[in-house]
Amino acid sequence: MAIQHIPPIQCLVTFETVARLRSATRAANELCVTTSAVSHRIRQLESHLGVELFGRSDFTLSAHGAAYLAHVRSGLAALQQMPARSGRASGVRLRVAVTPTFSRQFLMPKLELFRNKYPDIDLILQVSIPFLDVTAEQSDLEVRYGAGGYAGIDHRVILSEEVSPACSPSYLNEFGPFEGFETDGVIDQARLIRSPLEPWTTWFSGCGLARTEPHVGAQFNDLGLLYDAAACGFGVALVRTRMAQTWLECGRLVRLSERSLPSPMAHYLCWQPGALERWECTAFIEWLTDSLS
Repeated sequence: MAIQHIPPIQCLVTFETVARLRSATRAANELCVTTSAVSHRIRQLESHLGVELFGRSDFTLSAHGAAYLAHVRSGLAALQQMPARSGRASGVRLRVAVTPTFSRQFLMPKLELFRNKYPDIDLILQVSIPFLDVTAEQSDLEVRYGAGGYAGIDHRVILSEEVSPACSPSYLNEFGPFEGFETDGVIDQARLIRSPLEPWTTWFSGCGLARTEPHVGAQFNDLGLLYDAAACGFGVALVRTRMAQTWLECGRLVRLSERSLPSPMAHYLCWQPGALERWECTAFIEWLTDSLS
């Protein structure tokens, strides 16, 4: 068989996993990819082979799929028996849970540097939900976002920031100007985009205003979505000046005030007591702390 006719290995692994688990979601969790990636690989393999491998409703194997699965499992088993590359030790697995926007803005752009520095660490990233402390699986380390005070775990502040109001240029042109955005009269001109992750009372208090948290208006529970909404003209958002740097530098958001105020929220790196006895945990903590400095 010509080399170019062999399907991509990731497609074969995904096919075997879906056939074994009978679920695209469970397969995605095992392979540490998205469900859409699983579906794409299955379609790619079926297109490559020219046959349907599954019944679409419940991932029941077709006749072609059942016959092909035996060959795939035999081939994968043979590959697993191949010796490791000379000088390459078995990888150490490290599971890290991160909040979505922190991962996109601070972690992923520098992840290649971590891989180059620690090639023996097999890093598995999982999504955590701010405030709810929910992760897909048990993790070794976790980046949390909140006000701190986490009981029963060790934690360290890795990123604290200041906040300032911002909106899209088009929103500013239509509803502005918002001179400094520091008085009741000016703030009343704007639609405030809400988020429990960044309360407006931080800004009100810093400006000496006796205003309560707004109870109407669009609300977003992810900082990246909050900034995207502001960039799409939903209104004015209270943004973290460093986390929103991408939106600000490209001009999708413009600051409405030169003033910035410390946020009561911060990003914390958390771990269970005793985790730092593992060298890979210590290595990741030191690397992430240095990369954010």
